Amino acid sequence: MTTCLILDDYQDAALGFADWGRLSDRVAVSSITDYIPAREDLVARIAGAEILVIMRERTPFPADLLARLPNLKLLVTSGPRNAAIDVAAARARGVTVCGTESSPTPPVELTWALILGLARHLPTETANLRGGLWQTTIGTDLAGATLGVMGLGKIGARVARVGRAFGMEVQAWSQNLTAERAAEEGASLAPSKEALCEAADFLTLHLVLGDRTRGIVGQAELSRMKPGAFLINTSRAGLVDQAALLSALSEGRIAGAGLDVFETEPLPADSPFRRLPNVLAMPHLGYVSQANYRRFFTQAVEDIQAWLDGAPIRQL
Repeated sequence: MTTCLILDDYQDAALGFADWGRLSDRVAVSSITDYIPAREDLVARIAGAEILVIMRERTPFPADLLARLPNLKLLVTSGPRNAAIDVAAARARGVTVCGTESSPTPPVELTWALILGLARHLPTETANLRGGLWQTTIGTDLAGATLGVMGLGKIGARVARVGRAFGMEVQAWSQNLTAERAAEEGASLAPSKEALCEAADFLTLHLVLGDRTRGIVGQAELSRMKPGAFLINTSRAGLVDQAALLSALSEGRIAGAGLDVFETEPLPADSPFRRLPNVLAMPHLGYVSQANYRRFFTQAVEDIQAWLDGAPIRQL
């Protein structure tokens, strides 16, 4: 019987979102619901598995970890790419790496939850209401405000459309974005990254993390933002210089930030991002929705079945 482990199943949900029984005559499937930060502990827990199903970048799989997993034959990740896997090293060791589809709509929806939560002070007002207070803040209007979208791909374009529905002026910028492409989504092309930062009342990031985009928002960009502006990042923490962001938030040089991604995840208990009153933080839930989980784990079962049968598979 082939052994399959599902890693980082934080909500203990993976087994309920797909028909794993399709594999029961050939594969013994179980899930690990806790995060395992220590490398030695991780190897001890997963070294016997021939198949691993992992969730995005929750646990990295660099070459040195793969070298310590001699039984591993198939690595399935949720989503069509995973920057935390050394795919070349896996292939060199004869490990097949494959993925699943992922919907862009859940991160769009969470982006707007963060924007609305910041604009209307939802955490503060909810806490104050429970504490017996009434009407302690004044909200920021979205209608007439400028939404700056950095990255107008599948997710950014959908975010831009919602901004237009709220009556916002939408500006967009990325390194290869054209005015024609921006106009297709109801946005105007900002003349530069700097101009976008200066104009935005809400600046939201929707870029793929890579060599060209790492640290694309740093001290210089944050210093150009309005004192009343908000930064929203549901993409990747590495897009933003974290030290510069902490400084800007701590000193009140921007109004606040809505964050779903962090350099270290799970976010350490002593992280300042847990304490800053002008930060609305979520535990990387952008892609975590019922429909997406159903898609991830159903297609993971399909990937495993195809691999067992020698059929075509969604390889990374």
